[in-house]
Amino acid sequence: MIAEHRFLAENGVKLVELRLDYIQGAVQVKRLLRERPCPAIVTCRRQADGGRWQGTEEERLLVLRTAIAEGADWVDLEDDIAEGVPRFGKTRRIVSHHDFQRTPADLATVHARLAGMDADVVKIATMADHPGDNLRMLELVRSSRVPTVGLCMGEMGVPSRVLACRYGAPFTFATFHQDRVLAPGQIAWKPMRDVYRVNAIGDNTAIYGVIADPVAHSLSPAVHNAALADAGIDAVYLPFRVPAEDLDDFLAEAHRWPLAGLSVTIPHKQAVLERVTASDDLVQGIGATNTLRFLPDGGIEARNTDATAAVESLQAAIAAQASDLGGPRAGTKSALVLGAGGAARAVAFGLKHAAMEVTVTSRTSERAKEIADDVGCRAVDWDGRYRKPYDCIINATPVGMHPNVNETPFDKSALRPYMIVFDTVYNPENTLLLKEARSVGCRTVTGVEMFVRQAMLQFEYWHGKPASAEVIRDAIKSATASHKPVG
Repeated sequence: MIAEHRFLAENGVKLVELRLDYIQGAVQVKRLLRERPCPAIVTCRRQADGGRWQGTEEERLLVLRTAIAEGADWVDLEDDIAEGVPRFGKTRRIVSHHDFQRTPADLATVHARLAGMDADVVKIATMADHPGDNLRMLELVRSSRVPTVGLCMGEMGVPSRVLACRYGAPFTFATFHQDRVLAPGQIAWKPMRDVYRVNAIGDNTAIYGVIADPVAHSLSPAVHNAALADAGIDAVYLPFRVPAEDLDDFLAEAHRWPLAGLSVTIPHKQAVLERVTASDDLVQGIGATNTLRFLPDGGIEARNTDATAAVESLQAAIAAQASDLGGPRAGTKSALVLGAGGAARAVAFGLKHAAMEVTVTSRTSERAKEIADDVGCRAVDWDGRYRKPYDCIINATPVGMHPNVNETPFDKSALRPYMIVFDTVYNPENTLLLKEARSVGCRTVTGVEMFVRQAMLQFEYWHGKPASAEVIRDAIKSATASHKPVG
């Protein structure tokens, strides 16, 4: 713990929490505090509060009182013991409350009780079970007279951790390493600092993000935050986990953050259009969007960069294949699109308008037929996807996506060397489908190619300037190398 404290201080961290409940055996409080390289919060959490303390309650209280006597900068006291541990010396008091089940309806009442316990800082950490819990918590932080750290736990609570200081919290919490998460939804300190640039977030920082359910797998926060930093734009891009039943409420509250723009992915690409006030012909034709911009008058404008990116990626592969063969091949290319979601709809529409012969298939035949009718192309049953030798196979399903990396939507035995195989899954980049396609001699297009193109189109739409393709590719490589996408 001493070594890690020193490491963090050397890397610019200005306040470190020492979780003494993680120390096995006797806790040497004096030694931990004697030569501390930067200010520290001393915390010793019971198992009921999410900690690992194995001793008695009397022993735990002795550890906390010893830390105060030894001049700890801060000590964290839960709300049921705070009044029994008096102030002493210069140690500042964090009075905390944790709820691992929900975010209480009346946060103000909880806060008032904690503030009345001689608190220098109030800390409230609750489980988010609705996206709006983040807003309620952050607005409580902003309105509080006593300095307050308010955080929502869980995947849904990530935005509150990143934006806490923007709303007036004196500090926020991150974990030492992503494999050592001390509370649900915690982010490691390096991505908190380097990806989200939490120390640079201020009152004027614009807020962008991605809405999905689930959202933890998304590489978009890593990609867009890297592009924002490279372009010198004062904005942050966050992962918002929004269940389908909460979508309307989330968009209705967009002005409270306030949100400037959103990427949209599964399962919202079509449903979100019910709240859009303006869209272009591409969005209207596809019936799905992946990009929203929030207008000054409260309106929401929609674009679809998926279709353009998919067509450009596939056309580049077709051109490369033709070049390898010594020139252009005659005839219209045929393409089989696997899937019936928003991505499949966008790809089918884009390819149709690029004069390709498009067929759509899905495990849900009715949805495939619906897309075919809307786009003006053919549909076949899922079991019939092998009956015709298509020039291009495009996977627009999540099959093969992390963590289900050993799955493929198209059997290797049906692949032919002349085919171009395009997988829109980008995590992992080399899916089982693409590996098997290469093994039989197919030219392949990865989801990263499409992802880079659509992200660049989104970036320019939102910010009016191009993003660096190299920066985006490097961010994807870095995020996927860790097997733990940020957010």
